[in-house]
Amino acid sequence: MNAVFDRSASIVFLLIGVAFIVESRKISASAYGSSVGPDMFPLGLGIILILLSLRLFYETRFYSSMKIKGQSLDYKRFAIILVSAILYGLLLEPMGYVITTFIFLVIGFQTMEKGGWLKTILISGGFSYGIYYLFVEVLEGSLPGFPIWFN
Repeated sequence: MNAVFDRSASIVFLLIGVAFIVESRKISASAYGSSVGPDMFPLGLGIILILLSLRLFYETRFYSSMKIKGQSLDYKRFAIILVSAILYGLLLEPMGYVITTFIFLVIGFQTMEKGGWLKTILISGGFSYGIYYLFVEVLEGSLPGFPIWFN
């Protein structure tokens, strides 16, 4: 682990998070037919980015006491997650949020830790449908629903 790089990256991510929040305030607060405006996602993303960058900056203080034992970069897992994220973005509209998120999470969980299929399916399905229900029904936002061939 490189403490200087991580500290620098945390500061850059902190600035990006602040920029997200500042710029999201310039977006109109409401969308047609939705009580959740388009400004909410970049605002939330900015807040999360700031919190994570502060945590990274804090954790770099303890790098000298951490020992790294022969860790190497795992290009295969990275490539699987990268390709699945790109496909997730491309297939979100035609296949709908719930199905693509479910598939993406199953691939991600199984890439990181093989086995435990029942747990993976339950968590992926619950998260996918739960977030969809919360955002669409409770917050009255809009997400791509189920595809036409599914109904």
